[in-house]
Amino acid sequence: MCQGRVCQPTVHGTIHHPDCLGCTVFSPIKSDITGNITKIKNVYESNPTKFKTLQQMLEGEKEMHGAQWPKVGATLALMWLKRGLRFIQRLLQSMADGERDEQNPNLMKVNVTKAYEISLKKYHGWVVQKLFQAALSAAPYRDDFLKALSKGQNLKEEECIEKIRQFLVNYAPTIDAIYIMYNKMDAELDYKA
Repeated sequence: MCQGRVCQPTVHGTIHHPDCLGCTVFSPIKSDITGNITKIKNVYESNPTKFKTLQQMLEGEKEMHGAQWPKVGATLALMWLKRGLRFIQRLLQSMADGERDEQNPNLMKVNVTKAYEISLKKYHGWVVQKLFQAALSAAPYRDDFLKALSKGQNLKEEECIEKIRQFLVNYAPTIDAIYIMYNKMDAELDYKA
C-alpha cells in the first residue's frame, strides 16, 4: 500500500509535495525529479537575470559549454526532468482514459507499465528495466493513489478522474512545449542510463 504524503495539482499546474510519488515503484523517478529540479534551480540562481526562462538557460549553456553541450548542467537535468514529468503525464492519462487490469481493477500495474514503456523505457538499459519490473510489484493501489491526489478528500473515483483530466489540460501542453524546445535546439540525447 502506498503511504506517501498527499499532493495536489494547483491552478498553475504545479504539484505540491513530491512525496505523492512516495511508493517504492516511484522512488527512482521521484529521486530523479527532485535532483534535476535542484540542478536547474542552481543554474538559475547562478544568474537569474540571464536565465529568466528555460530556453534562455539552454541557450546560455550551449554558448558556455560548446562541444560538451547538451551533456551538461541544466540542459541535461531538464532533459531527464521532462522525461520523468512525461511519465507522470502518461500515468495520469492512462488512468483518465479508464485503462485498468480487468482482473485486478484496483491495481495500477497496467497504468504504471504503460507510462514507463511510453516515456522512459527506451532511455534505460537492461539493468534499469529489470529494476523497474521488480519494483512494479510495489505499485500503489488505484484507490490509495487517487485518495493521495485528492488530498485525502472523500471524492468519488469519477470526480477525482475528472480533476486529473482538468489538470492534464494545462500539464500536457507544458511538457510538450519542453519537448518541442529540445527538438528545435537539437538538445535531445538518446543514450541509455
